[in-house]
Amino acid sequence: MQDPFSALANSAGAAPVAAHGQVQGAKIFGVTLIGATQHNWHKLLLTLAFIAVAWVIAWILRQILKLFIGSRSGTRFQFWAKQGVSLIVAGILILGVMSIWFDSPARLASVLGLIGAGIAFALQRVITAVAGYFVILRGKTFNVGDRILMGGVRGDVIGLTFMQTRIMEMGQSPREKDDKDSWVYSRQFTGRIVTVTNDKVFDCPVYNYTHEFAYLWDEMSFPVHFHQDFKKAEQIILEAANAQAKTAKMLGKDEVKRLEDRFGIDAGEIDPRVFWRVTEDWLEMTVRFLGPDHGIRHIKDGITRQALAGFEKAGILIAATRQEGVTLQPKRRPPTRG
Repeated sequence: MQDPFSALANSAGAAPVAAHGQVQGAKIFGVTLIGATQHNWHKLLLTLAFIAVAWVIAWILRQILKLFIGSRSGTRFQFWAKQGVSLIVAGILILGVMSIWFDSPARLASVLGLIGAGIAFALQRVITAVAGYFVILRGKTFNVGDRILMGGVRGDVIGLTFMQTRIMEMGQSPREKDDKDSWVYSRQFTGRIVTVTNDKVFDCPVYNYTHEFAYLWDEMSFPVHFHQDFKKAEQIILEAANAQAKTAKMLGKDEVKRLEDRFGIDAGEIDPRVFWRVTEDWLEMTVRFLGPDHGIRHIKDGITRQALAGFEKAGILIAATRQEGVTLQPKRRPPTRG
């Protein structure tokens, strides 16, 4: 019975088997195709079958993970479980294909050298992005759910692949540099999902707001008019900040001790504090406070409302720069008598 691969080669115009036992390349319209031999046809078929088996294994592993994940969809556990499955299947696939096509170690080394040189030249940014992926994982630069600033994009990480990081973008605080591309003037989501390549970890710093220290220090300034009761104004601002922001008492002894031991933070720096600065127009009172990485805008809103209500009750004036215009009417001259 004739081998199906031999029949396929003969139908394409393949040359007969040579006298020394080697199969010649198939011919199409009189042109010999290099490498189109019966042996390579077997390898190609085996490669396709191996890829299909790897895909089935990956699908089975993901279905098994769904049974264990259950309602924890979208969590870090699910993300790392999927990453683990992808890495395992990719490793098996690469080793399997290499074992099929390169049965000689010497041949494998030479071919890998040529392929590596070509890939390194043609896909420099792609390779750098993949390398950045492993740097992110190994160096614990950030994780899914962390709030970061990477490649000029600030927001929460919602996805991480071999080449790209997906970020749910957020706006910037008014104290920060204006961003003309963003219409949200606070650290809240804009609704846009931005994709950043992983090679940015080698080009610019990556700022992580939440990975280990889940708090942010922020400031608010109140311009108080001169000749006011400054002590009373400071008391009102501190009461508002203590009611809205995080304090050592609210965090608890265990969390305060963790911050002191892990980050060397003095417990006195946790409670809000007001700083004075004299300007040409008013006395600027700036309150520095600690808040969670998510929800700073709500804290600022609460401090502002409570402080303004206290100022109004105490009769303390908020200073403002104003420009007053004066309109001069032309003076009419009495009519002259001729």
